[in-house]
Amino acid sequence: MLIAISSMGGSLDSQVSEKFGRAPYFLIVDTETMKFTPLLNAAGSMSGGAGPEAVRQVSAHGVSAVLTGQLGPNAVTALAAAKISAVTGLTSAKTVRQAAQEYAGKKS
Repeated sequence: MLIAISSMGGSLDSQVSEKFGRAPYFLIVDTETMKFTPLLNAAGSMSGGAGPEAVRQVSAHGVSAVLTGQLGPNAVTALAAAKISAVTGLTSAKTVRQAAQEYAGKKS
């Protein structure tokens, strides 16, 4: 399963970004193999509409779920329209690797 995790950097050992639309990166992670693709978030510097644009970016990679700290209302609407589930409440105390492994364990 492919998931997108909001991240402060482009590696699995980067901290989770607590903000979705303004996250510097998304890591597209295959939860079965832990192979990942870093995706620079082009929406991070937008003056408005960052959440829906971020959803568009991760949706283009075929993800089934997004893991992040918090989502704005427009991102929630865009995720629902794209049929992508969301897990919120993650903090920067976790690495992307930890978040992906915990999510994969819960889905097994």
